[in-house]
Formats: sequence, structure tokens, C-alpha cells
Amino acid sequence: MPRIYLSPSLQEYNLFVNGGTEEEYMNLIADAMEPYLIASGIEFTRNDPGQTLTEVINESNAGGYDLHLALHSNAAPPSLAGQLRGTDVYYWYDSKWGKAAADIIAENFKEIYPDSNRVRAVPTSTLRELRRTYAPSVLVEVAYHDNPDDAQWIKENIDQIARNLVLSLTEYFGIPFVEPED
Repeated sequence: MPRIYLSPSLQEYNLFVNGGTEEEYMNLIADAMEPYLIASGIEFTRNDPGQTLTEVINESNAGGYDLHLALHSNAAPPSLAGQLRGTDVYYWYDSKWGKAAADIIAENFKEIYPDSNRVRAVPTSTLRELRRTYAPSVLVEVAYHDNPDDAQWIKENIDQIARNLVLSLTEYFGIPFVEPED
């Protein structure tokens, strides 16, 4: 049975342009993922919103997980505030398994995001949550919380986003996706 560390954003200070916070909405997505994870046989540990990023990384590293999955929403640089849209799925630049997971997530996300041309897997060497975790890791920037259309899309598609992410995880682990029973 695969095991993941599920890490929704701790960033309560990142405000959605239309109300709410990054931490709030990424935790709602994680909440919605849980029934799909359970039904599909994926064990998970989830961070606590009161933790620091260092505590999250240490907890993930202590658990021997098969994948570390971080959930975030994005913001454009000040000069482009509110103008960017899309989904970036980050992975550590030389992680074969991180890249594999990011590619699957990005490909599946193209099915639900309004503009599939704005969904991509992105290598990085800077994000601490990818650099310092031992497990293969992926950080999904679901969409831009400073863009009104993206922020609204996140709010209106919590369950669809959650379902799609777990579908991607089952594909990554080579196990069947199972819909939760009502």
C-alpha cells in the first residue's frame, strides 16, 4: 500500500483576491482528497496547519513515505499581479520519480483546468519543500490566487481538483482508482 505525506499550504497570509487564504483552500482540497485516498488504498499523513515548514519537512522525512505532495496556490510577481493564470507542478530538477509524478499530475490536470496550454510540469532547484524532503516530492501550484478567474475556479472545483490529484497518484503508483462510496 503506497504512503504519501500530504502537505497543504501553511501560508495563511497569502490572500485570495476574492476572499479566503491559500492555507484555507489548499486544506479544503486536502480534505476532499481524503475519501479518494482511502477508497483507493493510499495511506497518508497530513501536516497540521500550526506546524512550521521545517516541522513539516522533518515529519515527512521521519516517515519513509513513497511521495511527498505539497498543495499551494500561486501569485504573480507584483508587476504582473492578477494577470497570470495556470497550473505549475514543480519537482526537484534531478528527481526521476518526482518528475514522473509531476508529469502525470500535469497531464491529468489538463483535463480539468480551463486552459490546458497553461498546465505544465516544472523542474526547480529552489523550493525548500522539494529540496529538503527525502521522498520524491511534488509541489502543485493549483492556480493563481491573485487572478480573479483562477481564484474562482479553485473555489468552484475543490472536489474535482481533489479527485484529479488522487487519480494521478493512483496512476503514479500503478494501482486502481476507486471512487469513494457515499
